[in-house]
Amino acid sequence: MSPSKKRPLSPRSRAILRVGVPIQFALQGLTLWDLAHRPADQVRGPKKAWVAASFVNFIGPIAYLRWGRRNTPPPVAAAPPSISSL
Repeated sequence: MSPSKKRPLSPRSRAILRVGVPIQFALQGLTLWDLAHRPADQVRGPKKAWVAASFVNFIGPIAYLRWGRRNTPPPVAAAPPSISSL
């Protein structure tokens, strides 16, 4: 086969791409959004390194979401006033 001729993708390959590409974009979008909104002290390692890693298909975003974030306890909400104090 000459280098100028391209074969079309098989139906199976197209189906894999239809599922995989949106998942990859969603994972990377979530990772980049989280890095933009999370303080640096809540990220394990430098943020720039995680941004670069997010461009490695599937592995980078999943690694950040699994190991790159520090778990912080949820903020404690104030208790509602009791009826007797009203």
